[in-house]
Amino acid sequence: MLHVGLTGNIASGKSYVTSLFAELGAYVIDADNVVHDLLNRGTTTYDKIVLEFGKQILDQGGAIDRKKLAQIVFFDEGKRRRLNALTHPEVGAEISRRILEHESSASNGIIIVDAALMVETGGYKQYDCLIVIFCDPPLQMSRLMSRDGLTEKDARARMTSQMPIEEKIKLADYVIDNSGTLQQTKERTETVYRDLLIRERNKNEGREQV
Repeated sequence: MLHVGLTGNIASGKSYVTSLFAELGAYVIDADNVVHDLLNRGTTTYDKIVLEFGKQILDQGGAIDRKKLAQIVFFDEGKRRRLNALTHPEVGAEISRRILEHESSASNGIIIVDAALMVETGGYKQYDCLIVIFCDPPLQMSRLMSRDGLTEKDARARMTSQMPIEEKIKLADYVIDNSGTLQQTKERTETVYRDLLIRERNKNEGREQV
């Protein structure tokens, strides 16, 4: 199977693109969904984060309020790094488990792992190729404010907390510009997927010849 990394900065449209890849037949693993599962009460990750950041990040039911946690870490680089250090090992292990689980039931195909910090952590290196999603900064800002109900100050803080998208694009095998219409993004995604299928076939043929 072909293992593909997919990344992009906040509010760049990764979710839309990954939904298109899923419709085309790819098996998609969303790292954000993995994090959500790991933050549930009763997990070791939950216990570590509450111990580190205190009960102030909990809602009335005792669950971690991700908005409260985000408000803390996006304005404090040290705390943001600490949060990443607490979560990334468990997230990586769970993604690997899901990949192996899928491969046990399918002999070929394309697995796409969507993770926002894939380049920052160096995790992109474990994949056969890398896709980077981006959109124009003003549009990204508008989407973020609208989607999360943020002020311009908060939205800008979240955007600037991430690695500049230009640095990620330098490492990309494929780049999908999500600044245009949904149809334009769909067409570009379909083009990339066709090429991924060729890569996957070539990878399988190479193994057969060994």
